[in-house]
Amino acid sequence: MKLIFEKSVKGRKAVQLPKLDVPEQNFLLPNEMLRQELDLPEVSEFDVVRHYTALSRRNFGVDNGFYPLGSCTMKYNPRINEDAARIPGFAQLHPLTPEEFSQGALQLMYELEQYLKEIMGMDAFTLQPAAGSHGELAGIMIVKKYFESIGEKRAKILIPDSAHGTNPASAALCGFECLEVKSNGGGEVDLGDLRAKLDKSVAAIMITNPNTTGLFETKIREITDFMHENGSLVYMDGANLNALVGIARPGDFGIDILHSNLHKTFSTPHGGGGPGAGPVGVKKSLERFLPKPRVMLKDGKYYLEKNLPDSIGRVRAFYGNFGILVRAYAYIRSNGWEGIRAIGENAVLNANYLLAKLKDHYDVARDRICMHEFVLTDKNLANGVTTLDVAKRLIDFGFYAPTIYFPMIVHGAIMIEPTETESKETMDEFAETMIRIKEEAEKEPETVKAAPFTTPVSRLDGVLAARKPVLKYVGNE
Repeated sequence: MKLIFEKSVKGRKAVQLPKLDVPEQNFLLPNEMLRQELDLPEVSEFDVVRHYTALSRRNFGVDNGFYPLGSCTMKYNPRINEDAARIPGFAQLHPLTPEEFSQGALQLMYELEQYLKEIMGMDAFTLQPAAGSHGELAGIMIVKKYFESIGEKRAKILIPDSAHGTNPASAALCGFECLEVKSNGGGEVDLGDLRAKLDKSVAAIMITNPNTTGLFETKIREITDFMHENGSLVYMDGANLNALVGIARPGDFGIDILHSNLHKTFSTPHGGGGPGAGPVGVKKSLERFLPKPRVMLKDGKYYLEKNLPDSIGRVRAFYGNFGILVRAYAYIRSNGWEGIRAIGENAVLNANYLLAKLKDHYDVARDRICMHEFVLTDKNLANGVTTLDVAKRLIDFGFYAPTIYFPMIVHGAIMIEPTETESKETMDEFAETMIRIKEEAEKEPETVKAAPFTTPVSRLDGVLAARKPVLKYVGNE
């Protein structure tokens, strides 16, 4: 297949415009400020359409096939949610529209906050943060502001080694020192290590529950009690809420602050860098620190309250990624409370079904009932076949590869999340393919090590691509 630059013919155009009926006025700008000739391909409209259509066919997403990306919940996105986000009154609403003409949008955001409060057991929410990591940052800013308000200077954040990798980055950005808390042999937080590192210099713990090995922290109540007895706060990374919704509420087991990835748990599977939404929920004692403005309701009218002197301030232009909020609202309303519970139940059921199919063929990092995801390893693969080889070979069978080499506390990790939206037949096919690759590793390992064979390019040198990326078309030079 030729590149678009190779199809270029001098003078060919994709569109024909009528001649200007007014004289050109180049004198309005100095020559040095005028756009120079751009080195762009000169092709017909037909070639442009074919070019982008061909590129789209090379992409892989949840509409193409199974996307078992552990820790990222790449589930089916109901199209009704897309329709809701494209309602003209939402899609074309300017963010500076006065409040009296934005009542529908403000009502949606207000009601979405109420739903999130009920689902997660929190007392107040902000919808401003534009991603999960952004929600983490806002949450830790609230932690810092809280201790400043009571005149305490606490400099440390505890982070379990099973937490998401963005947690220490968020804490460090807020000026905290990060201390790692080890996992025990069962894959949960080691309470002994936690006690040893907990003192009056610790502001909070950032815990991921379920954690990144796909396990629920069964001692979470003890952990939150330890922290609160020390005067510390508990922040929960809610990226894995897909396993909890409708079943367990973080606010009920002692969480003070958490974020939720709406684009994971409540529709709009993410990819390509966004957009996303990471609302932050807090308990009553921390509500006054939430970002401003906040959506309020008074005398039947919705408005944005800006007079919040204790707030950490605005963390996002306007009010977050509104289109994502619309999708999440539609998702929650269409499912209802029983449907929300079914999401959590089926996510856990599917993961355990797939784990049961694969555990006799692959080494399992934590051999116990999992939540919405689980982690295999390449420990017992034959002939030097590695996790990367398995991931590449899966592509040849039409599956997107799971998350690999994460979490880093598991050597050769293969992290799989089927989500609640995949059918038994799809999971059976995936399991059969994984088992076939395991057999290929034993009988014809070079096939696995050389994969993929069905992609436009063969296996790339990942290290070289990261260190010396080719960022432009160079033709035949």
